[in-house]
Amino acid sequence: MRKIILTAVALGALLTLTACGGGGEATTTATSTASATASAKDDTIAALVPETISATGKLVVGSDTSYAPAEFLDEDGKTPIGYDVEIADAIAAVMGLKADVQSSSFDAIIPAVGSKYDIGISSFTVNPERMQQVNMVSYLSAGSAFAVAKGNPKGLTTDDLCGLVIGVQTGTTQDDYVKDTVIPACEKAGKTAPTPLQYDLQTDVTTALLGGKADVMAADSPVIAYAVAQTGDKLEQLGDIFDTAPQAVVVSKSDEKLTEAVQAALQKIIDNGTYGKILDKWGMSESAVATAEINPAS
Repeated sequence: MRKIILTAVALGALLTLTACGGGGEATTTATSTASATASAKDDTIAALVPETISATGKLVVGSDTSYAPAEFLDEDGKTPIGYDVEIADAIAAVMGLKADVQSSSFDAIIPAVGSKYDIGISSFTVNPERMQQVNMVSYLSAGSAFAVAKGNPKGLTTDDLCGLVIGVQTGTTQDDYVKDTVIPACEKAGKTAPTPLQYDLQTDVTTALLGGKADVMAADSPVIAYAVAQTGDKLEQLGDIFDTAPQAVVVSKSDEKLTEAVQAALQKIIDNGTYGKILDKWGMSESAVATAEINPAS
């Protein structure tokens, strides 16, 4: 992944060892910046959007804006930017709407889709548990990865994470991986289980690793690559990318029309090149998919 210039606010969150934590939902709300390319309204797709949404002129999107480069806040501290944000802009434009990307804690998005938010776009990995709660429309392929301090001074390997403090964002697939795979494997081997160090914000997870509170952190592979690039000589990826899977836009299970509209809009921007230009801009071309699917196999 190419290096992206980090905004002052995001870099500060990574490099300054501020007090971490934070529970509950974030309150930041801002309209996202313009996409890398414009997408024209498609009347056929727009007609699929429920009247309750189209009448407002906007598509309200829940997103955890602490997850660079997918979704994070610009240097003004309130405007969402990132490739997920630009994809949201492009989807909304095809529907004849304007995206209103609203910041939320990650684990609060899915429960609020269909009420507070029309859709959620926040690097949601497709899995059976999530598909029981919401419809998922795939738009990206990404894996998981670990990161450690530069030079790996503790000589860690991904083959043995027992006894370590592992930084993860609450509610992510990496959080589940540590709890459901790593901890049981260590216990079965008669070794000390690792301690998950959970935060609501990914920026706090990264800061915990930089400050030595965590021995290692786990996140989506693009997030790890971005954190490594932006912290210079402070972090490095540990081991290979694993568990590559689709990521998806989440839509209420009760809203089949909106689900269909999201799928059609995603396919439209894939086919017309808008999607590719957005991913190229953010160094994400290797994660591109050719088809947007509703509830794909995970």
